[in-house]
Amino acid sequence: MKNRMSQGTSLAGVERLIGMAASLTVGEMLTVQAARTPAAVAVEGEGQALTYAQFNARVNRLAHVLTSLGVRHGERVAILSENRSEFLEAAFACAKLGSILCALNWRLADPELEHCIKLTAPMAALVSPRFASNLGRAGHGAETIGENIVEFGADYEGRLEKAPDTEPACRVRPEDGLYILYTSGTTGLPKGALISHRAEIARMQVNTMDMGLKSGDTFLAWPPMFHMASLDQATHLLCSGGRVIVMEGFDAERVCAIAAERPLWWLALLPGMVDVMIEEARRRNFKPLDILQVGAMADLVPLHQIAEVTRLLDAPYINSFGSTETGLPPLSAAKLPIGEIPASLSKRPSSMCAFRLVDPADNDVPDGAPGELAFRGPTLFSGYWNAPETNEKDFRGGWFHLGDMFIRNGNGSYDFVDRVKYMIKSGGESIFPAEIERVLLSDPRVDDAVVVRRQDDKWGEVPVAFIASKDDSLTAEDLSKRCRSELAGYKQPKEFRFVAFDDLPRSTTGKIQRHEVEKWLKE
Repeated sequence: MKNRMSQGTSLAGVERLIGMAASLTVGEMLTVQAARTPAAVAVEGEGQALTYAQFNARVNRLAHVLTSLGVRHGERVAILSENRSEFLEAAFACAKLGSILCALNWRLADPELEHCIKLTAPMAALVSPRFASNLGRAGHGAETIGENIVEFGADYEGRLEKAPDTEPACRVRPEDGLYILYTSGTTGLPKGALISHRAEIARMQVNTMDMGLKSGDTFLAWPPMFHMASLDQATHLLCSGGRVIVMEGFDAERVCAIAAERPLWWLALLPGMVDVMIEEARRRNFKPLDILQVGAMADLVPLHQIAEVTRLLDAPYINSFGSTETGLPPLSAAKLPIGEIPASLSKRPSSMCAFRLVDPADNDVPDGAPGELAFRGPTLFSGYWNAPETNEKDFRGGWFHLGDMFIRNGNGSYDFVDRVKYMIKSGGESIFPAEIERVLLSDPRVDDAVVVRRQDDKWGEVPVAFIASKDDSLTAEDLSKRCRSELAGYKQPKEFRFVAFDDLPRSTTGKIQRHEVEKWLKE
């Protein structure tokens, strides 16, 4: 008995060692790249270029600074900043400590921002001078932060200068949390999606398999880094020996200047930016050096714009359908040909994932029938932070239910039908109507309200509010003012329409039928 127990303990110990030897995490991948190509440029922007050796040294210094503030394995670190190289330093410093970077959306109104901070209870916060006052107004929601606030600039550089650049001695595991990205929630407040090292590395592998990512590629990180559109891709480039050019927002003139001089792996273009890029490319009679692919979310872009931008940039358009929770999968493998108005926006399955289309009882649906997409794969996130009931529902049966309806075609492609959880996609941002309705219904003069989506050539979709009022004195300006004080700018309804309470179409359970209201916009 004793020998068997000893043998069992020994085997368990060996298995643990094998697991350690077989794993690699995001922070370790940067360390490897710094040793492999120390003189190669890693991050470029704000008039400076950091080599891999320099960038890794700054990351290590920041990791020691965070440790001195009490940040330990599993602790959260909030960041509220525009795009800048320090954002990526924070990402990899947290990666090396096994702590979690909470990427706050600077577009959020103060109450929303306070909710996000309270939700994740960060131990420390990093902030740019531009948003220091925003953090000051909202940060009182997290007593955990206290005085542990580091502002980019003199404060940040002074702390880094005093810290060692040695590698932090922390054991990080693939399933440890890496990032929390905030997504809109059906309850009207953002949810925190926890993304692990395992998921991030798997997403990098999908980029390699489906998007042609290779060592030495260049990515323009202009989308906000609180989005996967920048943070995922920038992480992948720095883990695989590429160069990240940090840009603060979309600047078509600068994009053209850079693309004329160096090859680009993927030029991300979101709804609302495609037409701007077309205008600038036409004005310049622009010819890029070499762009492998452009675009995202083709469903929200006018088809003639897809044809024109691909012709001008001489690159195919990515016909993507992914999410913060899943990365580029499940359906982002298709690309739309150069210079053609697409005859179809049918999707093709991404690599490294499995999925089903299911009915409300989670039974598989046949080809041609709409079903909710249920997902499995290593790119999947690790659930919503501090939301056990939501996680139990969304991960039921061991599949993550996206809340998006598709039809599977006989040729193996998939057509998007609608959202189970009605959501508005505006300029790359996700908006749930409940977020806006919550604010509208807080006005005592509002009897009922419903928000629906309207197609928009610039932004893809925009919110429109229908209001049943109890008081004739209530005006659209009153409601607009309330929304401006409590909601991010991109969530503002583009139109307020007043209707009679009894005219709002309802189901047998009394719920307003959004799709019926949406039809009013076409009348």
